[in-house]
Amino acid sequence: MSFVSKIADFFSGGIVSTIADTVKDYFPPSMSEGEKAALATRIREAEHRREVQLMQLAVEADKEVTRRAAELEGTAADLKTLPVVGRLIIFVRGCQRPLWGLFTMYMDWQVFSGGWQIELSAEHGWTPHGLAFWTVNLLVLGFLFGERTVRNLLPLVTQFMGTRATARETAGPAKG
Repeated sequence: MSFVSKIADFFSGGIVSTIADTVKDYFPPSMSEGEKAALATRIREAEHRREVQLMQLAVEADKEVTRRAAELEGTAADLKTLPVVGRLIIFVRGCQRPLWGLFTMYMDWQVFSGGWQIELSAEHGWTPHGLAFWTVNLLVLGFLFGERTVRNLLPLVTQFMGTRATARETAGPAKG
């Protein structure tokens, strides 16, 4: 069975029909409390089986994406066949993530220590520098730490930037 047909089968069956079928099979005309508890247990088991199927489909989808990327882009083993250029590309590809991380730390240090003066909020419209700052940070931090971490930290950063903007407004115009 192909991956696409598995997904179609999963969604065409659906969790609602699975629960409905389970209820029909175990629903007597007069139901005691014990029978109700047993029915609730069977429904939870049916939901759990569907969740397990969904997780298995997600794993298969991830494997398929990885396989397809390797097929289209090649692998490091393919690059090793090129004597000098292949090894150089592997080295540069391996250095990319640490270099972006170091660049982002340097950029953040410069901005938050006051070395670089850029507008970090959309209060007066985004400046290209402020937009680039947030974009690079979100991309790099998202790749390094994951989307969930970035999503959890965004409210804290937003609060920090709001406090910083309020402090700037109460301090008055900057003298320079």
